[in-house]
Amino acid sequence: MKEEELMVKMTGSQAIVKCLQEEGVKTIFGYPGGAVIDLFDALMDSDITNVLVRHEQGAVHAADSFSRVTGEVGVALLTSGPGATNGVTGIATAYCDSIPMVILTGQVPRSLIGNDAFQEVDIVGITRPCTKHNYLVSNKEDLVPVLREAFYIARTGRPGPVLVDLPKDLMAGQLTYPEQKPIRMQNYQPTYEPHIGQIAKACKQILKSRKPVLYVGGGVILSDAHKALEELAINLNIPVTMTLMGLGAFPGSHPLSMGMLGMHGSYTANMAVAQSDLLIAVGARFDDRVTGKLEEFACNAKIIHIDIDPTSISKNVKVDIPIVADCQYALTAINSWFSKEPGINIKEEAAQHEAWLETIREWSAKYPMTYKEEGELIKPQYVIEMLDKLTGGNAIITTEVGQNQMWTAQFFKFNKPRHFVTSGGLGTMGFGLPAAIGAQMAFPDRLVIDVAGDGSIQMNIQELATAKQYNCPVKIAILNNSYLGMVRQWQELFYDKRYASTVMEVTPDFVKLAEAYGAVGLRATKKSEVVPVIEKALASNNVVIMDFSIAREENVYPMVPAGKATTEMLLV
Repeated sequence: MKEEELMVKMTGSQAIVKCLQEEGVKTIFGYPGGAVIDLFDALMDSDITNVLVRHEQGAVHAADSFSRVTGEVGVALLTSGPGATNGVTGIATAYCDSIPMVILTGQVPRSLIGNDAFQEVDIVGITRPCTKHNYLVSNKEDLVPVLREAFYIARTGRPGPVLVDLPKDLMAGQLTYPEQKPIRMQNYQPTYEPHIGQIAKACKQILKSRKPVLYVGGGVILSDAHKALEELAINLNIPVTMTLMGLGAFPGSHPLSMGMLGMHGSYTANMAVAQSDLLIAVGARFDDRVTGKLEEFACNAKIIHIDIDPTSISKNVKVDIPIVADCQYALTAINSWFSKEPGINIKEEAAQHEAWLETIREWSAKYPMTYKEEGELIKPQYVIEMLDKLTGGNAIITTEVGQNQMWTAQFFKFNKPRHFVTSGGLGTMGFGLPAAIGAQMAFPDRLVIDVAGDGSIQMNIQELATAKQYNCPVKIAILNNSYLGMVRQWQELFYDKRYASTVMEVTPDFVKLAEAYGAVGLRATKKSEVVPVIEKALASNNVVIMDFSIAREENVYPMVPAGKATTEMLLV
């Protein structure tokens, strides 16, 4: 009997499910429709948990968050037409933050493609700019190989979302399930191991430095390089600053941590970068929110840049020593060089940075991350501090976007990677609640809190129903100022307080709204009520909304105005 005759015959939908199981997928997030009805039916016969969201954007955000907290490839399943287009914002969010995902979309039957059929859109064309790669499967023989390739591309190199568009007739038809083979792509071969010569150059430059700074991005977390980073920083006494996406890559409460840098970064971090003589960039891409005025960014420093994506190196800022490699491989190689190179005394080298650290300590003492207290008025920073204190810093924190996001980044000390889930590159309002659900589905026994604004929470608030249906006891802390706060802050500072379309004149009663979904609603209107509300929320096994009536016109400081150098900070 021929080998192909021994292979199992099944429908395309059954083949997709089998392939997902081979890839280790246990949970997917989706919303059904006619184009994917066969696939949803096939999923009922599997051990894969399908989480029914209430909006396709929520599905992609939840799958994105599932990936961020686990390190696995997140999977979302959307129907054709509006189902697919509703997911585009979530796909772009994952793309901007390099999150490994596979998005499966339904498509009209192959015979109808191009005929303006009901619920037909060219989702491959629409998502080409915001996916790492995408496919329209046109032959049944390609279905499983394409899916395997999609997972491979999503998780290797610089991670990212991969979309696979699936015609309805292909999922309904019969095919022979192919055997697994190693994936080899001639035109896609990421570089993981660093060039030994570049590692030596970097290490020798570090030895010359007296004012080094480690500038750390999300790539360190994505590559699980945090331990190697800690070893380098602690052994050589090098201060560390993190991007928004890098928070948790180095313990935020460690004496060497300067917190976040950039537009809303700490005074210490921004001044240290400006005055450093060596900037060691690891898994970061020199985003405009970090650099400010490019000509004045780290202009006194030599720059080492470690990144797995060669197109990121010298893209925004010219670097002196490029290292194209996986962050973990590169940092491990640097640590190994220092431990094995003859004649190097690590303790002596670390001592060379003590004067620099003293300067940094003086900046931190003089310009701490702080805010002004005003009696019983609830300051949002205080809410974040209390969340940090009462959770012991161990909660998984998701955020919406805006002031709530920046206050969380500034005042919650993230000591572990994969505990802070936020939309960095795209800045997507409505991300936090579905992200919290995705994190809770990944870790049912962990505490998950979404820090939100009263504007952004309403973008995907329907996902409260998803949280209830799947017993995800997420906690939502709404910093309620009845404004679109971050835009209002800009209007106050730069537009003569002309609050154009930023006043939320109609805001729901979030306590009653929570109760309508079968959740718990709590409210604090003065400072003395903050801790009791948080304690009550943490003690509940239900979904909880905590509505904090905060100081309405509280601003996020420090702040670097647009077009200014990061040393030109507005302070409290």
